[in-house]
Amino acid sequence: QVQVVESGGTSVQAGGSLRLSCVVSGSTYNKFTMGWFRQAPGKEREGVAAIYTGDSGTDYLDSVKGRFTISQADAANSVYLEMSGLEPEDTAMYYCAAAARRVGRVYRLASFQYDFWGQGTLVNVSS
Repeated sequence: QVQVVESGGTSVQAGGSLRLSCVVSGSTYNKFTMGWFRQAPGKEREGVAAIYTGDSGTDYLDSVKGRFTISQADAANSVYLEMSGLEPEDTAMYYCAAAARRVGRVYRLASFQYDFWGQGTLVNVSS
């Protein structure tokens, strides 16, 4: 059974930095498309960043470009989301998701492309 586990969410002041981690386990696949999504209270879930571990190709939501970086961790099927210049508008529950295939770049920030989801980790940015 595939499991996705996120960690690293916490409270931070505006302008600060944070690193989220995500690990996928329980699968025989060794290449995933992995995405980070977030959902703020009263808002729809949105894709923030995604990466295909087979070629490290990345995609980002426009509002986080230059501030957030998604990357592969040394451990297999693990990724980081490094966030800097955090703003109160970044406050949300952050979810990691995985698809055991290469999702086309134009679709990587679409939640329906992902098969496996974590429980979320809360990021709270105070002004």
